[in-house]
Amino acid sequence: MHEASIEETETGKVPADDGWYIMNLADARWSTFEGGGTWSVLESPSAHWQRLGFGLHVLCPGDAPRMYHAESEQEGFLVLSGECVALVEGEERRMGPWDYLHSPAGTAHITVGAGDGPCLLAMVGSRSPDKKIDYIAEPLAARHGVSVPQDTHSPKEAYKDRPPIRPVPCPIELPTSS
Repeated sequence: MHEASIEETETGKVPADDGWYIMNLADARWSTFEGGGTWSVLESPSAHWQRLGFGLHVLCPGDAPRMYHAESEQEGFLVLSGECVALVEGEERRMGPWDYLHSPAGTAHITVGAGDGPCLLAMVGSRSPDKKIDYIAEPLAARHGVSVPQDTHSPKEAYKDRPPIRPVPCPIELPTSS
């Protein structure tokens, strides 16, 4: 396997293809939308296929990365620092540092920032070309502002009112590579 080239963009560095690479998160591309926290997806935007997705998400209290949903793929969420609330199958669970949420395929879930400051989550998920997502109307999620009004399979419908995604610098203090 070849080493991927790393592209410098206006919004941070990204791997240019599906080869192996090493990149410091302080240099990576980060994105945000109002109320959605800030994230970096450490995948090549130009790779033709991917079996595993990995990223980091910083959630301030009340921030949520997506709407309450269930996917046809498994996901995992590890709290590295701070606190969040996991809404899973209609139940609410508080998570703190080193708590891990395993979300098997078909599990309805979302995380929402909680506590007094930012929550740093490591996120991992399997990928397939026929991945499906169900956005689910859920009363508990609605109380947190992360529920669709009615069930849908359409991301366009689920996120029709979401503010635009925009690039931002790395939101947390990280050491740089030497």
